[in-house]
Order: sequence, then C-alpha cells, then structure tokens
Amino acid sequence: MPKKTTTLRPTDRRFGMRLFAAAGVAAAAAVPFGLLLVLVEGQWRPLRDLDRDAANGLHRIAVDDPAWTSTLRVLSDYVWDPLTLRVAVALLTGWLLWRGARRLAAWAAATAVTGGLIGLGVKTVVERARPALEDPVAHAPGYSFPSGHAMTATTSFAVFLLVLLPLVPRRARVVCWVVAVLSVLGVGFTRVALGVHWFSDVLGGWLLGLAVVVLTSRAFEAWRSDTGQRPTHVAEGLEPELTGPSPEPDSAPR
Repeated sequence: MPKKTTTLRPTDRRFGMRLFAAAGVAAAAAVPFGLLLVLVEGQWRPLRDLDRDAANGLHRIAVDDPAWTSTLRVLSDYVWDPLTLRVAVALLTGWLLWRGARRLAAWAAATAVTGGLIGLGVKTVVERARPALEDPVAHAPGYSFPSGHAMTATTSFAVFLLVLLPLVPRRARVVCWVVAVLSVLGVGFTRVALGVHWFSDVLGGWLLGLAVVVLTSRAFEAWRSDTGQRPTHVAEGLEPELTGPSPEPDSAPR
C-alpha cells in the first residue's frame, strides 16, 4: 500500500509557531526570576548584604521621621494596597463586560487571579522570613519572598495600561506610562522603607509579575491572530478596537 502523507494546515503551522514563540517568551520572562530565587535560596552574600544595607538605611530614616513613615503607611496600606488594586481591576473587568469586550475582561481577570495565586504559591514554597528590625515601624503577616504588594502592583498597573491605552490620546500615553512605572516602583520602595520586605523580595515580585503579564498577553495575542485581527504594539494596548462600537470581531476563527 502507498504510504499516506500528511501535511500541516496553515492554521496548524501558525499555531505551532505561536506556541514556540510563547514558550520562548515565557522562558525569557521566567529566567531572571529563577536566577534571583536561586540567589535568595543560596543566601548569596552580595545580595544578602544589599538587602541588609537597604533595610537598615531606610529603617533609620523611618524611625527618625514619623511623619514620613505615616505617609508611607498610607500609600502602602490604602492607596497601593493589593486589595485596593484588585478591587480596581475587578471594577475595570465589570466595565469591560458591560462594554462587550468579554475576552479582554477575561484576560484582565485571569492576569490578576493568576498573579495572586502564583505569588502565594511561591511564598509558601520558599518560606522566607521577613526582616526582623529593632523598633519596627510596621508589621506584615506571612512569608516574605516574593513581595505580594510589588507583584500585585506590577500585574494591576499592566492591566490598567494595556486595557485603557486605546482610550487615551496619543500625546497623553507617555504620562500614563510614567504614572504606572512610578507607582510600581513606589510600592516596592514603601515595602522596604517600612521594614516589612527585603529589596530582593520586591525585585522578585516585580519580575514574577512581569512574567505573568507577558504570558497572559501572549495568549491574548494568539486569540487575536486566530480571529484574523492585526498584531498590536504594546504602546497602543491589547485591543485598539475598544474605542469602536464593537470591541470584538464577529468572525469565526480561521
């Protein structure tokens, strides 16, 4: 009998290429966090010294300046608190559903939930103790690595940016990026300055949060490709069609 030959359909080839690209992006995003985790677990001396120097230096300032410390606590416990940011993402998700952007709403919710669960899981596995400083100015429960505040800020402000950028005039988008970046950096600073996290905890939260956003964004881009939509650039948001009357296409996957 003649051998039966099979050929991959164009859609299968495209899916394979996207899957390979997504795996490469996932590895690139996860490698820095993995390296940091190895250094933390191995108590690498330069990183340990950096953690202690940053914690002790900022703690002295916090002890000597109660007004400054109170400001940091308001920012950390209310303005940039994970619960505040998650509620904001939930409200944004609800608005997207009302707007008819169901898949974008699913992406926003999945990014927030995935980030929270992964962060909690890594904390449980690593079991790193929080800084123990004399005359502490703040307290926090649970383990230390990675910082949940830093990770939640990274995923949340990424969601805000990638969803809302299409609705912002091009000239104002730089301001949005600056506010988001400064907020994420500010969250990390407050956690170290209040003595409830090491610097490496914050760095780990940033890196892990970024990895989650990259992975979920790649999945969303794959969906856009399957529905025949053009690729987007990070500067214009995940779904530029959000400004139109119909955010999602009616066409079936190709």
